[in-house]
Amino acid sequence: MQDAPQVGELTPPNRTLMGPGPSDVNPRVLRAMSTPLVGHLDPSFIEIMNEVQDLLRYTFRTDNKWTIPVSGTGSAAMEAAIGNVVEPGDTMLVPTNGYFGGRMAEMARRAGGEVVEVDAPWGEPLSPSAVADAFDEHQPDVFGFVHAETSTGVRQPNVSELTGIAHEHDALVVADSVTSIGGVELRVDEWGIDVAYAGPQKCLSCPPGASPLTLNDDAMDKVLSREEPARSWYLDLSLLEGYWGDERAYHHTAPITNVYALREALRLVAEEGIASRWKRHERMAGALKAGVKAMGMEMNAPDEYWLPSLNAVRVPAGVDDGTVISRLLDEYDLEIAGGLGDLSGEIFRIGCMGHSARPKNVTYLVNALGSVLADEGADIDAAAGAEATAEKL
Repeated sequence: MQDAPQVGELTPPNRTLMGPGPSDVNPRVLRAMSTPLVGHLDPSFIEIMNEVQDLLRYTFRTDNKWTIPVSGTGSAAMEAAIGNVVEPGDTMLVPTNGYFGGRMAEMARRAGGEVVEVDAPWGEPLSPSAVADAFDEHQPDVFGFVHAETSTGVRQPNVSELTGIAHEHDALVVADSVTSIGGVELRVDEWGIDVAYAGPQKCLSCPPGASPLTLNDDAMDKVLSREEPARSWYLDLSLLEGYWGDERAYHHTAPITNVYALREALRLVAEEGIASRWKRHERMAGALKAGVKAMGMEMNAPDEYWLPSLNAVRVPAGVDDGTVISRLLDEYDLEIAGGLGDLSGEIFRIGCMGHSARPKNVTYLVNALGSVLADEGADIDAAAGAEATAEKL
């Protein structure tokens, strides 16, 4: 047998996280993760579970009983949502206007569903007329849309209109709110969303591992009346209901430390106030956007669809996005990301999320980005960008 590996102390770099996630974590959340473990059925943990559920309802703006943190990353919450409400033989309508609509489609197919699409170009939201036409043509059982498309920096407007169209056709609505929860306006009940899933590592500024999910009674009725079980035992909500519902019966060992972290992150949301938090994100991202535009660069999304939590910035002509991203990481310990799919090489994706949405971070980002772009020969005005950002902060 081989000798034990010699591994030193854990010393990751101290980055400033301004990419599409994760975001910087509030020190209070990190402290919560260092508190003692208890059992996943300990009476004290059951009380914590109750608190997390109440805090999630506040943050989702819902009264849904079936509101839980799924044990796993945001993709686990996504698969729990789609894999439970889409049954074999169901048809799911998904969007084509970003990377994560494609992931919805893949999960629906794996759940045994048939996938049909409502088309819109990358960088544009879905139009209600296109959604209505798709419903008339395909009569889907489930409609999925991305409220905040992380790949394009586009926020979907007219949500109530879209959900109204779906409900007129007796379809359930599943909303991807991974990059919107806790950062931009999201009103699950008021907007008629039946199922919403999210990730904790973006605007909630919480390490990944326990991911928000909410279902209304109509959606949960469909889950509980399925003719055959969901294909994933681990993510079967009819079984998880026993643990997160009234019984608190064993299903699996919950990620206790991650639930602690999510509880503290949601406490921070409640202390700030959800509406105030939405406004802070808009103000901080507005300062970032002002700086980018003053430098001479363009946003990918028009102002009416702009997503404050994820700013997609067009890469200046003659500049290699990968070089800029690498230099920011190597020279400034600053993380941003490049484009995905159809926008690969075309945009920078700059997050302004949660604990990262602070004047210090925004100022640092604009100054560092301007300096690197100028050094790479981009036709930009770094000083004007820094000045415009400072004026907005």
